[in-house]
Amino acid sequence: MTTASAVFLASIPSPDRGVWQLGPFPLRAYALCIIVGIIVAIWWGDRRWVQRGGSKGSIVDIAVFAVPFGLVGGRLYHVITDNQLYFGEGRDPLRALYIWDGGLGIWGAIALGGVGAWIACRRKGIPLPAVADAVAPGIVVAQAIGRLGNYFNQELYGGPTDLPWGLEIYRRVDPNNPLVEDPLNGVAVNNVPVEIVHPMFLYELLWNLGVALLVVWADRRFRLGHGRAFALYVAGYTAGRFWIELMRTDQANHILGLRVNVWTSLILFAGAVAYFIVARRRGPREEPETLRDRDADTEAAEDTDVTDNVEDSTEPAGEKERHDDTPADATPGGDDRRAEPGA
Repeated sequence: MTTASAVFLASIPSPDRGVWQLGPFPLRAYALCIIVGIIVAIWWGDRRWVQRGGSKGSIVDIAVFAVPFGLVGGRLYHVITDNQLYFGEGRDPLRALYIWDGGLGIWGAIALGGVGAWIACRRKGIPLPAVADAVAPGIVVAQAIGRLGNYFNQELYGGPTDLPWGLEIYRRVDPNNPLVEDPLNGVAVNNVPVEIVHPMFLYELLWNLGVALLVVWADRRFRLGHGRAFALYVAGYTAGRFWIELMRTDQANHILGLRVNVWTSLILFAGAVAYFIVARRRGPREEPETLRDRDADTEAAEDTDVTDNVEDSTEPAGEKERHDDTPADATPGGDDRRAEPGA
């Protein structure tokens, strides 16, 4: 067995495709991973919110605002920081709208998604920092799931490696025209890799799961509140994203010799650490009663009033009249005779 064959057998194979055709409809692995990640983040976030004293279903309601805002923000960040992919000679600007082809910047998603969450929190009368603490582990797990989409797309990888966990990259072509290469939507011509590279998607996936565990542990151990659990997530994630970006070899814009996302990670890490320290002055975690949904409390009060009215209306008429006619000076035993004068 040749050395090359041994390396191939010890490496991680890539999927032969990332898109399956169901009649006229394409089923994209990247989109499925994003959807599954969002569902997990909402489900886990809602459970954590209830455990902290919030109203069940509040995170789902907030997600109605946050998710669409986040998707738009994530795409905008990607298009702005990688504008050379969509604008210029030979480029098609309309492809900037093809979100299903991949390309979401997490910081654009967090920033604009946070705006959507803030709007929803204002409507519900609950504090945004507390919501951020509840959803923080779910968000980073959703990011880990989303990285599986990069695996199917054969993207987000580093330089060549001979490590046993190297990722095999295949040549993909348009299934309708084998002469046209199509790395994103095509099908692999065979299982012979054109190169074996560092699986950066896998490194980030594992790092993200570690950050989720760190946030959950610290939140339980120190009862973090006022956005400190979310700040810990940002600091932990950006610490990993910093070195991961340094290992990536795909095309990206640079500032002073470093990739844009390296600078973004540095700035956000510093900001997250500063907030984590400063927010400690705000005291212990928010009291459960401050996390109750304003609408839920109103509905509960209305339900109580309705129940009281129903109980009053179902009391027997005779009983109600007897209680109303009972003399004020009646004896406890029911003897309502009046005392005779001079007795």
